[in-house]
Amino acid sequence: MNISISKHAVVAAGIFGLVLAVSSAPAQAQRKSAQDQRKEQAAQIPTCAKPLGSISVIEPEDATNWWTGQQLPAPSKLIKVFVNKSRCFTLVDRGAGMSAAMSERALASSGELRGRSNIGKGQIKAADYVLVPDLIAQNSNAGGNALGGLLGGLVGGNAGALIGGLNFKKKTADVVLTVTDVRSSEQVAMAEGTAKKTDLGWGAGGGLFSGGGFGAAGVSGYANTEIGQVITLAYLQAYTDIIGQLGGLPDNASAANATQAVTVTKAARLLANSKGTGKAVRSLDPGMMLYPTGNKDGLMWEVEDELGNKGWVNSTSIELSK
Repeated sequence: MNISISKHAVVAAGIFGLVLAVSSAPAQAQRKSAQDQRKEQAAQIPTCAKPLGSISVIEPEDATNWWTGQQLPAPSKLIKVFVNKSRCFTLVDRGAGMSAAMSERALASSGELRGRSNIGKGQIKAADYVLVPDLIAQNSNAGGNALGGLLGGLVGGNAGALIGGLNFKKKTADVVLTVTDVRSSEQVAMAEGTAKKTDLGWGAGGGLFSGGGFGAAGVSGYANTEIGQVITLAYLQAYTDIIGQLGGLPDNASAANATQAVTVTKAARLLANSKGTGKAVRSLDPGMMLYPTGNKDGLMWEVEDELGNKGWVNSTSIELSK
């Protein structure tokens, strides 16, 4: 009798456990689905409702051209795809396009272009920020020198197994993006990104490599090779983080920065007020540098000198410092 009860208890417990497993399966699937969605969203280029300013993308000066050994274009071209697709910045060209534009301007200044070509000074849009894509430096030896990375960059291909933040054998990438304010030279944002071969499915699932327009932008190598896709995901992670950091930037970067310094062009006086009444604060000699506060009253500008004296000067006696 006891044995029979024990058997029935075991069967009941097994059925109860099976019911629990079946009932919990949808919840586990939902949790997994939510995680999948987050990863897929992370593999999509972020978008902005309005530009955060104008930006140029350049290569680091001390970079080893690791991309040439992998038959990849420069990473700056990949980042430009992100910028164009995200609409978070107005992209200004400081590369081949700029060189071609300057050639046209040289023709204009020499009088070779037709009349009314409307090419001249004061037309080039300024970059508010400069974005530099780089690799996270990694030294794999105890001595701490970068000989391994240097040799990898020189050899190229799979022979250079480790270059900075890239491991071609394991298909991993560790990258960094830095944004610098052109006017103040402050680094306003820096973000790291990392990716590995096992992350590639999320990029495909999010449609990154199928609809990213890499071919049209001349960076198809980043979409057609495994190491290229890994590098793309790493830079995309960093770029997404950068956009989040820069969300609080001013609408007008030019107006938000300190006003450009001015130089005194002829003997003048620093006046106590914009009306010119009262005793002068001090005399001003040609060549002196002054710093406008931004306050103006007609032709009169409020300025400070290098000693901290504040007053007003007629703008006909100054020019923007060069």
